[in-house]
Amino acid sequence: MERPDADGRAALLVPVDGIKEDVLMTIRKGAAIVGFANHDRTVTIYFESNRFDDPVLAKWEHKARKAYDRLVDNAPTVSKLTTSPANFEQIGYINGKGITIRRMDSLKRWLAYSDALASCPENEIVPRTVIPKADAVKV
Repeated sequence: MERPDADGRAALLVPVDGIKEDVLMTIRKGAAIVGFANHDRTVTIYFESNRFDDPVLAKWEHKARKAYDRLVDNAPTVSKLTTSPANFEQIGYINGKGITIRRMDSLKRWLAYSDALASCPENEIVPRTVIPKADAVKV
C-alpha cells in the first residue's frame, strides 16, 4: 500500500507486544497510528497521541482522522516516523469515508495497555465525522 491520495486508503496500525522502547516513546501510549508501505520494505507512519490534551482529540477515532489528514496532506510534522513493519500490527483501514477495524481485539489491547480503553470506538465501522471545534466541546 503506497501513500494514499485525498480519499485513498491507509493502514491503521497498533504497536506489537515487545515494540522497541525508543519507538514506543516516540509515538506515545494511546496514539492512533496510520501509515503506508514503502518500496524499501519500511513503513511510514503518522500518529496522533494528543500530547497537549486537546478535548477535541479525546476519542481514538478523532486522533486517527487527524493523523490520516496529515498523511494525505503530506503535512510537515514531528508526528511521523519511518520504521520496520515488524514494530506494528495492521488492524484495519482508514480513508475519506471512514474507518474499518478488522482486529478490534488488538486495538483494545493497545488502548487498555495505554489506559485509554474508554476512547475506543464502539463499532468496527466508524463513518467519517467532522472533528468538533474546541469551543464546542464541553469539558
